[in-house]
Amino acid sequence: MSAVEARLAELGLTLPAVVPPLAAYQPAVRSGAYVYTSGQLPMVDGKLPVTGKVGAEVTAEEAKELARTCALNALAAVKSVAGDLDRIARVVKVVGFVASAADFTGQPGVINGASELLGEVLGDKGVHARSAVGVAVLPLDAPVEVEVQVELEP
Repeated sequence: MSAVEARLAELGLTLPAVVPPLAAYQPAVRSGAYVYTSGQLPMVDGKLPVTGKVGAEVTAEEAKELARTCALNALAAVKSVAGDLDRIARVVKVVGFVASAADFTGQPGVINGASELLGEVLGDKGVHARSAVGVAVLPLDAPVEVEVQVELEP
């Protein structure tokens, strides 16, 4: 077990299986020292636990937890191409999409769920640049989607 996976276990988390693609793409690709994940939905055991718009059917707190799940799924996707999460030199960028009710403006707080998880698991290596964007709708009516870019150690 890698040190990163041991840290996940300390937090009571288990690295899930990679979420299979919903269309014509790969969950993650490596280019040189970088791994880019596709947008990760908050799938748990092949299903979305909640659907709908944040600020309407889904609360901001529920969505923040879903963003944590997205980040955990992103780590699984990174491992699938990097081989070992201990190879992560740093998280470079996180992009989060929040399916938002028309008057919802708390996207940064929702995506904090992903950012905080990466910090808890990776420490200083988890500090990153980030965008949090409100959108009208996401695939499968998911409330949140997160993509991650990481740099690997040589």
